[in-house]
Amino acid sequence: MAAEFGRLRKGAVNTTVAAVVVAALAASQAPGVTTDGAGRKMTTGTQPSPDAPAADSATGNSPYYTDLPPLNSPNPAPSADTTVTPVAGEAGIPATVLDAYKKAAAALQESKPGCHLPWELLAAIGKVESGQARGGRVDANGTTLSKILGPQLNGAGFANISDTDGGAYDGDSRYDRAVGPMQFIPSTWEWAGRDGNGDGRKDPNNVYDAALAAGHYLCRFGWDLSKGGDLDRAILSYNNSQDYLQLVRRWLDYYRKGTHEIPDGTGTLPSDRSDDAAGAHPTPSPTPPASPSAPASPSSPAQPTTPSKPGGSGPGDGGGSGNSPTTPTTPPSTTPTPTDTVDHLEDAGTAKLTAMAGDTFTEKISARAETESGKAVAKVRVRFTITGDTDATFSTGEKYAAVLTDSSGTAVAPALRAGEDTGEFTVRATVVGRTVPGLDYKATVTERAADTLARTGDTALTCVPGGEFAERVEVKATYKGAVADKVAATATLIRAEDDPDENDKGPYFKDADGKPVRTLTGLKTDGKGLLELPKLYADDTTGTFLLRIATAGGATLTIELKVAAAETSPEPDPSEEPTESATPSA
Repeated sequence: MAAEFGRLRKGAVNTTVAAVVVAALAASQAPGVTTDGAGRKMTTGTQPSPDAPAADSATGNSPYYTDLPPLNSPNPAPSADTTVTPVAGEAGIPATVLDAYKKAAAALQESKPGCHLPWELLAAIGKVESGQARGGRVDANGTTLSKILGPQLNGAGFANISDTDGGAYDGDSRYDRAVGPMQFIPSTWEWAGRDGNGDGRKDPNNVYDAALAAGHYLCRFGWDLSKGGDLDRAILSYNNSQDYLQLVRRWLDYYRKGTHEIPDGTGTLPSDRSDDAAGAHPTPSPTPPASPSAPASPSSPAQPTTPSKPGGSGPGDGGGSGNSPTTPTTPPSTTPTPTDTVDHLEDAGTAKLTAMAGDTFTEKISARAETESGKAVAKVRVRFTITGDTDATFSTGEKYAAVLTDSSGTAVAPALRAGEDTGEFTVRATVVGRTVPGLDYKATVTERAADTLARTGDTALTCVPGGEFAERVEVKATYKGAVADKVAATATLIRAEDDPDENDKGPYFKDADGKPVRTLTGLKTDGKGLLELPKLYADDTTGTFLLRIATAGGATLTIELKVAAAETSPEPDPSEEPTESATPSA
């Protein structure tokens, strides 16, 4: 925070110093947190939340920047006797980065309006993870001018996550690293990645793609981020640390008070990181890397005798800068991780997967991770992926889900939700970070159905020859007592109760050209299970006729129609003249 003091006038300095001291004292009371002689926080193990497994966060719980927002308002109001200098680099957000956050939030408002994702939350996470893509050092399409990489997640102070992408995203074929301005680990990006700028690619190094992916990640469990509890859970799922939660919350509040656009590449770079034991960083250079295509390379240590932390990729890297600590790192542990011991996946008793279109599958998919000898393996991430030509999703709204195995080695996928596409599709279970054969589950979606049809009215349906029926036929469809919406139906004027062939006389409907038709197809009940048929007409044939309505699922209803001449009143007999009454005399 020392870098901030030079940007504040007197009056703000004392307040800032006091706030830092209070923050340091508060942090020193947290488990695993100490302070150095300058009052800087040194995190030897941040306090995790029990709500989300550490290995299942978006970032793999990679390091993050701990710089706090300035105490003065983003848009200060100067007084008559005080000179106030706006902290433009902190309150401002680089233009392309800001645009990416706002577009991502707008897209989520369309696709998941119940999430209430504020763009300021994306800005807060982007600030903490990468200093807003290294101060907005991105090209015109939003891609960072060089890769932003975190350290190796090799278990030495971080999560232990073996390589899952063959180094495709992070250039590391041994361990995963957090990648890009929003610091996604490759295994999470594989299912969470999005194309935010419409170029046909899902690139974690592109701020549009990364911001949209972060938005979907934060909204994936149906959380309502306008509620404090859900907001906390979403942030903790991104990086499982109470310190991280409080820091993101502070930046969120700061940006909500107001911000503005600044040119790309002019944003300030943070200087303090959560894994920095000394707290001393060289001032990052504001000059972007010379070559946009060149991968980031490890920076030189501050002193030749000071070893670098593995995975450093240059000053200013979000979630894993090349700023060298002054303490040596611990070599990676050679103890096999639970993932390393997995030999295969077994079906953990999943029953038949069948659901009607639009319904949630009652059966959930269960997979068990086992060693070669058949022993269950706990704390292993299993990814479930929906494949095939289907619009089915998990209850999270996504086609992917990663679940940790429990003490019995079992991972239970979120409930499947059928879309409108009928037919069979496959859900594949794989072990994250381990190359073992996948396990396939077949699921079937059947068309919507009804088992009961009933008229909504009881008025007799009658008509005179050549006329039209005054009342339209309306029916209600149900399935097991519940409303059966969007159910396909047909309506046919049949010959007789035991002869379902189409009649060639009597009542009829009209097509778009006004011609008689006696069979209607392509009908569907509405959201309330109701189906109203078009108006019926009658030809010159009198008698009793039948209309049969049938739906998918086997529900049928036969309705009686009558065509008869209108009844006429009898004419009076002219021989029966009315008798005049005698008029009394005056």
